[in-house]
Amino acid sequence: MKRSLVETVLGAVVLLVAGIFLVFSYDKGNVGVGNGGYEVMADFSGIGGLAPGDAVQISGVKVGTVTAVDLLPGSYLARVHMSIGSDFQLPTDTAALISSESLLGGLYLALEPGAEEDLIPSGGRIQYTQAPQNLEQLLGQFIFSMQDNDEGTQ
Repeated sequence: MKRSLVETVLGAVVLLVAGIFLVFSYDKGNVGVGNGGYEVMADFSGIGGLAPGDAVQISGVKVGTVTAVDLLPGSYLARVHMSIGSDFQLPTDTAALISSESLLGGLYLALEPGAEEDLIPSGGRIQYTQAPQNLEQLLGQFIFSMQDNDEGTQ
């Protein structure tokens, strides 16, 4: 009987510690950012693997989340829907850029607010966008430009 009481108390302590870790990770992960906010969209010529759930950041601070990505039938542009926290209001001349977190991958949507006084309404669209740079294309261009330079000096 005494042994089962010790095991029960120990199990309760483990569950309590797991609950504390869960609350801590939820708080530090900014999971709630974007909920209760407003939706904005932006059209890109390519998204390079950006997916729903990826972060939306301003100056490196998470302000929202990518909620959906779809293809526009007429223009074949990728439309990115994002939820921005209600604490953040975006000027109409805000620019959206898709950036990578590191060389190993991981993308996020970076917003650069402009100086306009007019704000993008809920359901509005960001006009200025920039697709991500393709690392393979940049390396290929660099290699071919080096080959052209070598042939010209011989």
